[in-house]
Amino acid sequence: MDYMKIALEEAKKAYNKGEVPVGAIIVKDGEIIAKGYNLKETLNDVTAHAEINAIRNASKKINNWRLNGCEMYVTLEPCFMCAAAIAQARLSRLYIGTFDERMGGCGTIDNIINRDDINNHVNVIWQYDERCSNILKEFFKCRRNGDK
Repeated sequence: MDYMKIALEEAKKAYNKGEVPVGAIIVKDGEIIAKGYNLKETLNDVTAHAEINAIRNASKKINNWRLNGCEMYVTLEPCFMCAAAIAQARLSRLYIGTFDERMGGCGTIDNIINRDDINNHVNVIWQYDERCSNILKEFFKCRRNGDK
């Protein structure tokens, strides 16, 4: 299954709301248990990033904040806040669609997610998926042109 494609469908929901198009899904034992997309502007909430929304939804679904054995697929490299939340949630794997050269917390700017002083290490898999880069480029091009 192309899980990143499903995360991109979430990113498109954000795009259609005028939000920065980032989407995330959480998978456990091959089943999608949660989805999330960026709602920062819509909710006027600085914490309403795709990753945080997906973590909240997964925690509700399994009735536990510990997401051991779960994997997250996210279209854009998580920021520092989201990287820390992913580590705190004890996700096992993180698949990243593209890097974030301004706020990347999984190695591009800093590696918050796998610091030696944090007792949970997340296996980070970089997918460098052009679809993830393209939706962001399109969004910001439209913004610069005043289309959205």
